[in-house]
Amino acid sequence: MGRIIGYAYVVADLLHFGHLLHLENCKRMCDILVVGVLTNKATMEKKPEPIMSFDERLSIISALRCVDAAVTQETYSPLNNIYDIKPDILFESSSHDNPTVNPFGRTVEMPYYINQSSTKIKRRILEEEHANRN
Repeated sequence: MGRIIGYAYVVADLLHFGHLLHLENCKRMCDILVVGVLTNKATMEKKPEPIMSFDERLSIISALRCVDAAVTQETYSPLNNIYDIKPDILFESSSHDNPTVNPFGRTVEMPYYINQSSTKIKRRILEEEHANRN
């Protein structure tokens, strides 16, 4: 039997503990973890433009011990990369409304870390900046 390939995807703007926890949990379920990092254009299909550049985000994800390979994801949907990589497991966040079905294996819904998100971090920074101005 071959090694189990897993695929997860992230924006990873303002990398935080929730991102790390998600990817470490994904890695525990596979031998090789490939992580798609969404381009700015792909991110903006559903979210605001990231603060960090794509290259910065890709470099940070590539540097994580739990990530075996980081690849570009050109669309918000992971399907193009799934057809190229053919993972045994597609990891989806429980925060996604319509999880993608993996045609080459199974889809595993991973719990969303509600205590922290890039959106919450950005909001808190803005609130504190506003409070400090007054």
